[in-house]
Amino acid sequence: MLKSYWRCGGVSLLMLSGCVLIVDAALSDASAACATMRKMNIGVSVAPPNVVHTSPYVAKELGYFAKHCIDATIIQFEGGSSPAAKAAAAQGTALVAVSPIAVGRGVKVQQIWGMGLRLPQAYMVAADIKTAKDLKGKKLSAVGGGVGGFNWLMGREVLKSGGLTVDDVQFIAGGTAGRLPGLVSGQIDGVSLHPESVYLAKKKNEGLHVLVQLSDLLPHYFYNAYGASTDWIAKDRPLMVDAVAAMIEANRTMYRDEAKVVPIMMKAAGRPKDAVEYAWKVLTEHCVWSVNEGFDAKRTQWTIDLDVANGYIKEDHKPSVEKVFNKSIASDAVKAAGGPVKIGKCTE
Repeated sequence: MLKSYWRCGGVSLLMLSGCVLIVDAALSDASAACATMRKMNIGVSVAPPNVVHTSPYVAKELGYFAKHCIDATIIQFEGGSSPAAKAAAAQGTALVAVSPIAVGRGVKVQQIWGMGLRLPQAYMVAADIKTAKDLKGKKLSAVGGGVGGFNWLMGREVLKSGGLTVDDVQFIAGGTAGRLPGLVSGQIDGVSLHPESVYLAKKKNEGLHVLVQLSDLLPHYFYNAYGASTDWIAKDRPLMVDAVAAMIEANRTMYRDEAKVVPIMMKAAGRPKDAVEYAWKVLTEHCVWSVNEGFDAKRTQWTIDLDVANGYIKEDHKPSVEKVFNKSIASDAVKAAGGPVKIGKCTE
């Protein structure tokens, strides 16, 4: 029986127990309709997850995985480009974030759903840094994978905007949980931070400020897509479709019912309510979470081209959009989730 982590504020312990029992009963009813519950590992790229990465947690807590006959175990990785995450993707042991770089380097993986299309992060810096040129000689974050990891890649793009290279700074590797403390304590001078961490950083140190929003610096960059090994996809396609359908339903609920999802996000991310609510507002207003396939061929192509231009993928190994993204699975998952929807201005 799946456990509910809802926080029913302002009610008695007896009522809280009742709330849990109702949720558990709903999940039991969903599971009872399944001939068997299929086990599946779902990866998140950060430990602990940022608010943007909480789709699997919402899908599990609200019973969407169970509804689609999946017994999901959520696994946290120290960055989507960490060795453990790469191994999970290649070996087919978890559904994880997959990049065009992996495909271009010959790893037999493929994206199957765009969880979030647009970059939600801001590049936040110390008080004395006013422009990208001021980063010269500074210490920048390379958490979550070191050289080649997401923070390193975004740091490189920020440096390029100021005419600098990675040789002009010192990159500091470490665990993803160290991003915010490292900046606040002065151990690093610049780091890519998610909305809730930007909010908390400003509360802890008023001198810290946003140098650039990454979505402004890289407006066509494809942020995050779930994928798996091509062997696993071929062997168990229905499982892939159902897992994606569950997370599509979760994303839609995340737009429609703030009160229901914020407590789940708070528990998963380990962040206070005000920070999570701030992040929720930023993410929903900018349509970061997908509500359908989460696929934009032009955005995927642009990201592939950028990876080639930066030397992350060799020109003669440049993958096609179709090789990177298996849209058929995402399309079938949308059908399984009740068909395409539009929520506010969000359509992808």
